[in-house]
Amino acid sequence: MSSEFADSGLMTAELLTASAELALPLVFFVPLLTALLVFWVGSTRAPWLPPLGAALTVAAAVVLIFGVANGGPQSHHLGGWQPPLGIELYADGFAAVMIALTAVVGLAVTLYAGPYLRGKGLSLEHFWPLWLIQWATLNGIFISADLFNLYVMLELLTLTGAPLAAMAADRAALSAALRYMLLALLGSLAYLLGVALLYGATGSLHLQEVGALLEADATAAIAAALITAGLFAKAAIFPLHIWLMPAHSNAPAPASAALSALVAKAVVYLVLRLWLWVFPVLLTAPMGWLIGGIGAVAIVYGAVQAMRQPRLKPVIAYSTIAQFGYLLLLLPLVVLPAAALPAWQGAAYHAVVHGLAKAAAFLAAGNMIYALGHDRLEGLRGLTPYLSVSMLALALAFASLMGMPPTGGFLSKWLLLSGAIAAEQWLWAAVVIVGGLLAAVYAFRVLAYVHAAPPSGWVELRAPRRLPRIMEWTPVVLALLALLLGVSGMPLLQLLAHGAPEIVTQWAE
Repeated sequence: MSSEFADSGLMTAELLTASAELALPLVFFVPLLTALLVFWVGSTRAPWLPPLGAALTVAAAVVLIFGVANGGPQSHHLGGWQPPLGIELYADGFAAVMIALTAVVGLAVTLYAGPYLRGKGLSLEHFWPLWLIQWATLNGIFISADLFNLYVMLELLTLTGAPLAAMAADRAALSAALRYMLLALLGSLAYLLGVALLYGATGSLHLQEVGALLEADATAAIAAALITAGLFAKAAIFPLHIWLMPAHSNAPAPASAALSALVAKAVVYLVLRLWLWVFPVLLTAPMGWLIGGIGAVAIVYGAVQAMRQPRLKPVIAYSTIAQFGYLLLLLPLVVLPAAALPAWQGAAYHAVVHGLAKAAAFLAAGNMIYALGHDRLEGLRGLTPYLSVSMLALALAFASLMGMPPTGGFLSKWLLLSGAIAAEQWLWAAVVIVGGLLAAVYAFRVLAYVHAAPPSGWVELRAPRRLPRIMEWTPVVLALLALLLGVSGMPLLQLLAHGAPEIVTQWAE
């Protein structure tokens, strides 16, 4: 009997591994092929195609995540060709976590976008192909194991993000989208120059091979500087953030949610991926302090700017600059034995929680714009009786962003703080604490406006527009998931352990 159970368990494990290997290309090709079908058939003739493609993409992501959780990192060689001639797709725990985030937020954006864009009089014919290609590209970034393929994915990310940011088609939106595209293309050029230097130095483009062959010389340092600067521009990381606020402020709510929670986050993911897997030979204490210092300034700068904004979407946009700073704190901490593991877990956890909370915040802001026609903080007084569900989503999202217990934001900041304290890095510990306090200031400032009494006669003059139920509850679900991660974090942390970078595991052992 015991042998039968053992055989059954072995067959289940083999089935999961095979399914996960098949799911690797599917998480990229399913949304891509769906986008082509929608473009060919038209969303008005087949309105069921985008939700179907989204559901199938989520299903492929679930299979891949379970495969990584049960069988460790998964790889797939397209066409059966081995690297360096062939293209390898690779998913470890970090990639699986980001694919899970993209699946959840992507499904939410898909459900929210239809009623929102129809209600605002914007075209869905162009939105669906662009959004589905963007979803495919995001997954492509997470599973690509080749520096040049990553360049192609980054370009596709820009070429889909800019049109989505310009969907309002007014002067401000077009100007913001053009600024985003130009800066992102400059970032791509810097990235490509760095990749060329790495290829000349190592003769390879495969991430693991380049990391194994790279030496700490001037060529490697210049390549790392070019690639990092290029990715900072594409992710709007301080001080190369000038496209972020106007792009978010003028884009439709679904596009803003995707840009902040997923698009910019995927590029920051790539910054961490390259520094931990490709450039660890260059990650000395001074280099970590340099990048961590940029992150610390970003935390303070973004929060202070968020406090000064008169509109809700710019508040949330500047908050993104601040929250990305926490991810950069990983690099000065990961080189310290006592801090490496908690800092790694905290940064990856923060990426997920921030994605959920920030998508919830932008969609809640979209509800207010849909209902009122604006997002001016002064005009949000007295909204609680009319938009109570959206207010709840916004409050829960802000609670996660400021790190209030028991949200996922508290757990991620606690892990970063624990690593800093264990390594006696008091400056980084202070930055984490001060960042949370500053986030509380701009969060409570917004909530004070929305819960304040309305001006006399305002309700009679302008009642808010009624929201579709799907738009009302989508941001709440995202915010509740960010809250849930604060009380049930072990599955995510266990998933992160599969294929963790050597710079982390060498100290953990």
